[in-house]
Amino acid sequence: MDAKTVGAVATLTGVSVRTLHHYDHIGLVVPSVRTSAGYRGYTDADIERLHLVLVYRSVGLGLDDIRTLLDDAGADVLEHLHRQYELLLEQADRLEHTIKAVEEMMNAHRSGIQLTAEEQVEIFGTTAFSEEYATEAADRWGGTEAWKQSQQRVANYTKQDWIDVKAEGDALLAALAQAKRQGVTPGSAQANELADRHRASIERFYDCDEEMHLCLAQMYLSDERFTRYYDDVEPGLTQFVHDIIAARGAG
Repeated sequence: MDAKTVGAVATLTGVSVRTLHHYDHIGLVVPSVRTSAGYRGYTDADIERLHLVLVYRSVGLGLDDIRTLLDDAGADVLEHLHRQYELLLEQADRLEHTIKAVEEMMNAHRSGIQLTAEEQVEIFGTTAFSEEYATEAADRWGGTEAWKQSQQRVANYTKQDWIDVKAEGDALLAALAQAKRQGVTPGSAQANELADRHRASIERFYDCDEEMHLCLAQMYLSDERFTRYYDDVEPGLTQFVHDIIAARGAG
C-alpha cells in the first residue's frame, strides 16, 4: 500500500509538520501504516480524514468536537461531507453579509463620513445600520433639507461620535426587545418614551418629524435588511417598533 511520509503530507496539504505531529499525538489524524523505510505513513484514507479536519476547523469547530464527529461509528464519509457542506453554506452567508456591510460603509465614507471602512468595521461590526439610515434617506429624500443635514452632520463626526452612536443604538435595541418581551402596550408612557428615543437616534443624522418617523417605521416592515436587524434580536420586534411609533404619532 502506498503511503506518504509526514513531510510529504505537509507539502501536499500545506499543514505544518508540527501540526501533523500534534494531530497524531492527540489521536485526531494518525498515520496508519509503516513505510518500507520504517517511517509511519499516511494512507489516502488518513489524508482524507485530515482534509475533513481542515474543513471542520475552517468553520470554527474545536479539535475535541471534530474528533467526536469523526469517530462517530454511526456516521460515514458522505454524512460528514454533508455536515461540512451545511456549515460552509452558513459561513458563506455570513461572509456575504459582511461583504455587503463593508461595501455600504465604504460608500458612506465616500459620501463624507470621516472614518475609514476599517474603522467603521471596528465600531459597527457587520451591520452598518447607521449608514443604512443615511442611504435610505438619500433614496427617499435626496435633495431635501433632511438629506443636506445628514451630510453636514456626519461629515463632522469623529471616531468617538460613531462609538457613541453605536453604544446608544445597542442600548436602544436592547430596551426595545425587553419592552416587547414584557408586553409593553403601544401608546403607553413607556412605549412613547421608547419611540422618542428611537426618533432621537435618527435625529443624530437629520431632523425627523412624526411623518418621516412613521415612514421609516413602515420601511422597516417592507425592507428585509431592517426587518432582519430587529427580528434577529427578538422575533416580531420590527412590528412592535412600527406600532409604538405609529401610536406615538397618533397620540
